[in-house]
Amino acid sequence: MKSSTSKKPCHAPQTVVQPGKEALIKRLNRIEGQVRGVNKMISEDRYCVDILNQVSALQSALDAVAMLLLENHTHGCMQGAIKSGRGDEAIDELMAVVRKFAR
Repeated sequence: MKSSTSKKPCHAPQTVVQPGKEALIKRLNRIEGQVRGVNKMISEDRYCVDILNQVSALQSALDAVAMLLLENHTHGCMQGAIKSGRGDEAIDELMAVVRKFAR
C-alpha cells in the first residue's frame, strides 16, 4: 500500500465530464452570485452577523458541491480504477482528498 501522503495521482490526469454537469454549473453560478452579495454587504457596511450568516450559507453551498463531486468521483473514477486493478492507488488518492475536507 502506498503512503497516504503520496501526491502522485492514481492515473494520468484526464478530462472528466461530470454527471449532472449543468446542475453543478447552476449551483456554482448561484454561489458566485452569493459571493458578490457578500461583497456588496461589506461594501455597504452591513451588520456583521448578517454577513456571517451569508458566509455560512456559502460554505454550506460549497460543501454540497464538493459532496456531489466526491460522489461522482467515487461512482466513476474510483469504480473504474478498482475494476482495472488500480484500486489501492485510487483509494489513497481519495483518502487524501477526504482528509482535506475532514479538517
